[in-house]
Amino acid sequence: MCITSFIPQMLKGYRAKKLDDLSYHLMLFMGSGMFMWILYGFHIGSIPVIVTNVLGVGCNIVLIAMKRSYSHK
Repeated sequence: MCITSFIPQMLKGYRAKKLDDLSYHLMLFMGSGMFMWILYGFHIGSIPVIVTNVLGVGCNIVLIAMKRSYSHK
């Protein structure tokens, strides 16, 4: 998955202040998959694989935090 695919969702959520259409399950599965890619990147010694997936996990965490924050209001 391309990291830039998170940006429209993050912008939409920030503008609307709601992320009801975002699934925690999807974010959990995507985050765990990217985490496994990070481990694989360390295993093969590939900096691009590591960096790309660390950024992806970071975006994933931001989306989860936004969803949690906005759903409590």
